[in-house]
Amino acid sequence: MATAYPTAAPGFGKRSAPSQHPAGPTDFAHLPEREAYLAAYIDRLPDGAAIDTKTLAREQPRYGQQAVRSALRVLTRAGHLLRVRETVGEGLTRWVFRTFFSRTARPVSWWERFLADRRGGATREDPTPAPPPRSEAYRALASLGATDRRMTLSAKECAELEALAAEWLARDITVQQFRHAMTSGLPAAIHCPGAFTRRRLVDRIPPHPNRDPRPQDRTECANCRAPGSAETQPGGLCPRCVGTEAATAPTAPRGGLIAQARAVVRQARARGVSGADQPRTAGEPAC
Repeated sequence: MATAYPTAAPGFGKRSAPSQHPAGPTDFAHLPEREAYLAAYIDRLPDGAAIDTKTLAREQPRYGQQAVRSALRVLTRAGHLLRVRETVGEGLTRWVFRTFFSRTARPVSWWERFLADRRGGATREDPTPAPPPRSEAYRALASLGATDRRMTLSAKECAELEALAAEWLARDITVQQFRHAMTSGLPAAIHCPGAFTRRRLVDRIPPHPNRDPRPQDRTECANCRAPGSAETQPGGLCPRCVGTEAATAPTAPRGGLIAQARAVVRQARARGVSGADQPRTAGEPAC
């Protein structure tokens, strides 16, 4: 964060809520992209930094005033931001706005107790202990209302549907894909978003991801080139070609047969020559 970021007048600007959870990479994963970006941007700013609409639109590069104003309203509904009007001054009463930011999303009841203790001059920093961190599935369900108001779920409904949503995320579905699957193609009116979400969680659950085991090394038959397993047959042949070769193989090697034929021819010629030198008997036909 640049050190030249403008600060607000003393007593104004960003005020961090007490007892927040440590910062982590998934703090704002339940929010839409624009709101998550601005929430992370504000979270990195020091206390006292100006976080009004005009300053935020001027200092960060991605969104203008109208987009920033809409995003701040979403952050307020999500429990990360509170802008409250208070009186200040002695003698002449003057109304000013204080802005509180919490990395940890807070329910409305928490903010109400926080303000009551603040106005009552309570010395303890945190009105109630911070709630335990919620799972990514719970936060994804809670963020549906920020994507489409018709899908706003109560805390009880998020807790009841948490296991079903966790099964979606376990199947390599991102939070953005989950929100799209739950909020796309909605009817004009949804009277019971909890039951509607449960129906979609059950009916539209994606298949398990295809995680094939590591393939074995493959070889080819030296004769027919058919693919085979890593366990090759002797001679590099597949079992089919091994059987074919065994059925059609000659009884003797090809070279041995040729040598035998040549020997027979030589013997026959030798017999013919020796017979021509001997006198023929009477009545013996000529060769």
